[in-house]
Parts: sequence; structure tokens; C-alpha cells
Amino acid sequence: MASGGFGDRRSSSRRFLPADPRTSEPWRLTPQLALRVGVLGALALGVFALLFLRLWSLQVLSGDRYLNAAQNNQLRTVRIEAPRGPILDREGRIIVSNVPGTAVQVWPADLPKQGRYAMLKRLSVFLHAPLPRILKEIESRKGDPLTPVTIKTAVHEYQVSYIAEHRSEFPGVSVVQAYLRDYPFQSLGAQVLGYVGEVSEDELKEAKKHGTTAYRGGDKFGKSGIERSFDLYLRGTSGLAQLRVDSLGRPQSDLQPRQQPQPGNAIRLTLDMSLQRAAERALREGIQLARNDGRFNANGGSIVALDPRDGAILALASNPTYKPSTFVGRVDPKKLRALAAPDANTPQINRSIAGRYPPGSTFKPVTALAALQDHILSPFEPIQCTPFKVYGLDKQKFKNWNPFTNTPMTLPTALARSCDTYFYDIGQRYYDQGPSGWSRLQAWAERFGFGHTSGLDIGGEDPGLLPTPAWRKRTYSTPIDRAWNPGDSIQLTIGQKDIAVTPLQMARFYAVLANGGKLVTPYLVQDVEQPGSGGSSPVTQARFAPDPPRSLGLDSGALAVVNEGLYAATHDKDGTSSGVFGSFPVPVAGKTGTAEKIVNLPGYPIGHQEDQAWWCGYGPYDGSRYNGKPAIVVCVLIENGGHGGVAAAPAALRVFEQWFNTKAGAQGVVASD
Repeated sequence: MASGGFGDRRSSSRRFLPADPRTSEPWRLTPQLALRVGVLGALALGVFALLFLRLWSLQVLSGDRYLNAAQNNQLRTVRIEAPRGPILDREGRIIVSNVPGTAVQVWPADLPKQGRYAMLKRLSVFLHAPLPRILKEIESRKGDPLTPVTIKTAVHEYQVSYIAEHRSEFPGVSVVQAYLRDYPFQSLGAQVLGYVGEVSEDELKEAKKHGTTAYRGGDKFGKSGIERSFDLYLRGTSGLAQLRVDSLGRPQSDLQPRQQPQPGNAIRLTLDMSLQRAAERALREGIQLARNDGRFNANGGSIVALDPRDGAILALASNPTYKPSTFVGRVDPKKLRALAAPDANTPQINRSIAGRYPPGSTFKPVTALAALQDHILSPFEPIQCTPFKVYGLDKQKFKNWNPFTNTPMTLPTALARSCDTYFYDIGQRYYDQGPSGWSRLQAWAERFGFGHTSGLDIGGEDPGLLPTPAWRKRTYSTPIDRAWNPGDSIQLTIGQKDIAVTPLQMARFYAVLANGGKLVTPYLVQDVEQPGSGGSSPVTQARFAPDPPRSLGLDSGALAVVNEGLYAATHDKDGTSSGVFGSFPVPVAGKTGTAEKIVNLPGYPIGHQEDQAWWCGYGPYDGSRYNGKPAIVVCVLIENGGHGGVAAAPAALRVFEQWFNTKAGAQGVVASD
């Protein structure tokens, strides 16, 4: 039974697991297969044993040696600062150059985790660098730990020696060579030249937005003026070197150069530094003359001198000024605060191109030319110059600056004596033409360069303001303020009320008078030069040719009449600046101006007005060269300076004296508006 039962079960298994010849004998492990498996296993064990022994040897027997070697063989790529290119004046005199210096840098990646704050605090005290600023700059670079942070430039020799001797106490701190900007002429042309500082995050983003990828964190960057506008030419190309450091960032070898830095190119300007010095000295003299005349709030101004042939700027002075060296090396926070103090009167503003002022009577030649071109005025038509005139439905009285004049005048005489009521009559004629005439004078003024920037190559210009009926509607909300009234046209003719111009715009217009009716584009940069080697001449890399003067299509007769009036203003006995220029050997033509402007001053009520003193003109009047020098346009503004003939005209005379290398005779009495 037992046997049969077993057989039944076996028979039943065959039903579910049928025989397969592929699994029949020999399916069990054979001696040959077992030998092969054994050999492979022995080989595997041998390989793993060798690997284990090697790793044990590396980590246990030689671990310290290899760790030390790894720590002392870290190579770091270091950027080497390139010398910044010099800035030259038109004669090749160096205005800005470099002097060697040293800088202390911190590598954020190498700062110790423990004791970091204490070490940085000690370093800040030793270097006299504010700790909050150091911490802020390191924090700003947390996304770029391999770029060093410069915490101090122009460090003293004893500070360099101390850091070198105590290198182990300052992990992540290094002393590197640096180039510091040097200004042989000190404050001359400060607003034009600008200054250099470390590039900011915002400036990096702005550069990338414009497709410029040449800058990296820590690079020096032009912050204003020529230094900023031509930074890509001046900055050069940084070099590369390698340095072996240990795990704490301490140097273990000298720098190994891999790529030499390429110095920046030189920028040659149109400025004449002798004339620039004379202009800045004349500006200070003009301010003092205004104060001597009782204008105690005279506190600034501008002088622009340019070549009327092509617009080359020969001098561009702005007062008050500052020393660009304030921003070099060990920057003193007290000096920076002094520049921003309310009584400092914003010395970093370039008043020549960014200051807004009513032009006053210096605008009268604009009115004269426009009226002659529009044929609403005959040049020798007599118009009564009276102490005042009344216009409008409300019978508003408009006064002449000289209340004792009551005589008919032609246009040249009205310009020479600066008769306001003569020009009021022109304004009324424009207004009487209706809406079509309310913007005619402004259209001519815009054609002469007012109401928009000139295209100066360093930027920073203010467009000024040229009021029109459309402007009033855009600007004001009440019907009374939005209306264009007779007074708007009348006051515009003498450069008052809403109009605002820059000294550069005025100089550009007077160049039109000097060159026969062509509008020039002012410029400051002549070319980019690569210094020659071995005493050879520099090689011009890029030349910035000025835009050709644009003819305005002015009637030559109209220009002649206006220029006749400007010459009479400087030479007739009743001319408003004849007492200043009458004895000057060079025939000069020009116009004074005294422009009322609302100026908010401490201790004065809101809406307080001060007179801005102007003089603009050119010489020689006949266009000939004098002492080998071509014609020059000079425009002077003295802020809150009173009468133009008292303060501005004498300052202009000093610039002419320097340019033509000749002195004026004794000056007479000035009867000036």
C-alpha cells in the first residue's frame, strides 16, 4: 500500500512537471565547473585584498603625508590689475595718471569659520577701515567666494610689513599691488574728469544688460565724467597668475604669471589745461566781484569756452569744485560727508552741462534772429525804448531794467543797451499772430539747440526747458495756469519766466553767431592713443571726429545785424559791457544778462529771487586769428551774482586774456543790466 501510494504521488507529479530532456543528467554541479568557480572566487578575493591593503596604506600609513601635500598644493588663479590709461589735454600734458600702491584684500572662501569676526575686527582697527563696511562687502560677495574683496587701498608700508609678519594670524588676507589715480592738476576739471571706484552690483547688472561682460566684482570702474564714459578704453585688460596656497588660504609660493596685464589706452581731450586753470581762477574772481557788489549769496557758477569752428571744448569750469583724489586710496568718510553737506553747494554737479538757469538778456540775440527770419521785425525800424510798457487785458506793466531810458532804438542799439521794452514789443507781435505765432520763437530756439541736449560725449547733460503752449497744457491742471498769455511770449523774448538753459547751450548758440550760422556739436575727446614704446610717438587707436557743423540756413544780413549789436555792446559808450572790453586789444562781441531766478536759501522766504549774472560772446569779432589763436566763444554764469557786466563780463575777459596771450587796459565804469 505504501509503495502504491508513493507511486501514485510520483505519477501525479509527472502530470504537473513533465520530463524535460534539457534538465536531465548532468544538471548537477560537475567537478570541472566547481574548479572554475573556485578559481574565479580566489581571484576576486585576491583583488579585493590588494585594494584593501592599498587603501589601508594610503589612509593609515601615508594619510598624514598625502593630506599635507593636498593642503599645500592648492592652486589659485589670481587676476592682476592692469594699469589704467592716462588722460591727456590737447597739448599732450598728463591730466590723470597712475602711481603704484598696495591694497589689502580678503578672500571670503579662506576666512576661518571660527574667530572670523574677531579677526576682521582686529584687521579693521589696524587698517582704520570701518568694520561694518568690511562685513557688508563680504556679505555682498557671498555668491562669489573666490573673488577677493578689497578692504583698503594705499596702505602704509608698516601695515604691509605687519600683515606679512603675522600672516598666520590673518588667514584669507593678502596684500597685492595696486594702481592709484594721480591728479597733477588737483581739482582742475574735476567734474569733467570724474573719478574711479570699485564697481557696484548695480553697475555690473547695468553693464550685462548692455552686453558688456568685461567687468567682474572688485574691478575698478569709472564713476563719472571721462572716467566713466570712456572706461572701456581706459581700464585695460587684467592679467592672470597662479598662486599656491594652503587650506587656510595662506600663500605658499610666489605669484607665477600666466598672462601679462595689458595697460589701458590714453584718452586725449580737447581741453587746454592752461585755459582751464585761467577759467577756474576767473570763476572764483567773478564770484568775489559779485560779493564785493553786495551779492553775498553768490556761491557758484560756470565758464564754457569752445572753438566755434567745430565745437571742441577748450575749458569747462564749474564752481564749487572738489579734488578727485578724495576718492583715491584711503577714502576719508569725513571728506565724503563734506562733499554732500548742504553748505558745500553740491560740488560734484557739473554746472556747465547740468545746471538750469534762466538766460536773461543773453537770450535777446535768439529773439532778434528769430524775428528777423520771420520778417516781423526790420533791423533798422525804430522802436521806442521806454521805462515800461503795458500789455494784456489786465494792463500788466513790464519794466525796463534801466528806468531812465526813453528813446527810439534800432535793433543793434537795443542789443547794445539791452533794452527790455524793445524786445517786449517783439513778443507782443508774436502773440498777436494767434496760436500759430505763440510757438514760432520757441521753434527757432529749438533749432539753435535749446530744449534738448547737445550730444556731448561725456553725457550728463540737462536738456533745459523751452516753454510752449503745449508744455503748459501738459504741465498744469487749472485753466488759468494752462493758458498761454501775452506775458508768456513777452517774458520769453528776454529769457525770463519759465525758460531754463545750460551754460553749454548758450555757448553753442553764440558759436552760431561767431561761425556764420552753423550749429556745432560740442565734444571733449579727440582720440584714443596707445603709448609708443621706447620713446616713439603714440599710436592712435580710435579717432573721434566731431560731427560736421550743420548749417541753419540763416540770412547772412540778419546775422550781420545781430553781431553788429553785440559788438556795440562791448565797445559803444552805452554798451552794457564796454567798460570791461573797450580797452581790450582783441575785438570782442558779446552780451550781458541779469536773470531773475527763484532760489531757496536759508533764512529767506519761499519764492525768494536772486539775479543770475551772465556774459556770453566771442572774439575776434572779425573772425581773424590773433597772436596765432583762432576765435573762441566764452560763456560765463555767476550764480546769484547780480549784474552780468559787474561779475560775469570781467571773468570772461580773463579767459580771453589767457587765450590770446594779451592783457586788457584799464577798465571803465560798467552800466549793465
